[in-house]
Amino acid sequence: MAEPKQIKKLRELSTIFVPNRSFSTYVGYEAIEERFSVPIMGNRYMLRTEELNSPKNQRYLLMKSRILTPKTFKSRNEIDRLVIVKVPEKERKIERAFFYASSPEEFEKKAGQRLRKGIISKEDLEKAVIEEYIIGAKFNANFFWSPLTDELDFLGFDRRIQTDLDGVLDLSANEQLQLEVPTQNIEIGHFGLTMRESQIEKVFSVGESFVDVCKKVYPPGIVGLFALQGAITKSLQFYVFDVSPRVPGCPCVEPTSPYMKYKYGMEVGPGRRVAMEIRRAIKGKRLEEIVT
Repeated sequence: MAEPKQIKKLRELSTIFVPNRSFSTYVGYEAIEERFSVPIMGNRYMLRTEELNSPKNQRYLLMKSRILTPKTFKSRNEIDRLVIVKVPEKERKIERAFFYASSPEEFEKKAGQRLRKGIISKEDLEKAVIEEYIIGAKFNANFFWSPLTDELDFLGFDRRIQTDLDGVLDLSANEQLQLEVPTQNIEIGHFGLTMRESQIEKVFSVGESFVDVCKKVYPPGIVGLFALQGAITKSLQFYVFDVSPRVPGCPCVEPTSPYMKYKYGMEVGPGRRVAMEIRRAIKGKRLEEIVT
């Protein structure tokens, strides 16, 4: 993608490129920022914020936005509650080999299982993110910020389908304990869902706070599509534990979400919303405001 001949072909087609997670991971942030001279719909310099070991990353932006986030632990020896450990897979760095632990001893046991099976490497384990596990209902909130109108659209909610975690959860608790399978959270699909109407305002406020901070830290901001992955706790607080600073992989929000229908009078998913913005920018001769 970053080779001169491919870039030449894309530019001859007057391409506006919409980045996704695979593009970010396989092409690489340096190549995207310095060599991929094709207009990108969105902020190309924010793509690397998805990586938890980058400076001014998603966690930095969430904290600056004063959004509720899980507690993080600097060392496995600090674990005093249920945590989720985020480690890249050994062979497929795009996937994270999550596992759960509630004590330093349980961390060592589960990490050891994955090391022996070759799921993770010792080097990646040393750089793992250890994060409090938020017990609550999972919601991925999908947004679109327009620099043309300075409006934030809420596309809708989705939830992930993961393998082989979902397969293991289909078994009874007794069978799960007997199998002792080290589950992996590999994203394989999504399904749409809705939230109680009285709670949506707080989710929208979180999105607005995130947009405001991104304008200051990464001008012109989080242009276009992004998603905040989080959970609503029993005290009805919305915690965010992951950010997708690009097109989210959930076309299911178009037919399952009522929110965009309220605003536009028709179903609007990620693809259509991008097309609407590009058309508006071209018509108003403001295309440079939505691309980097």
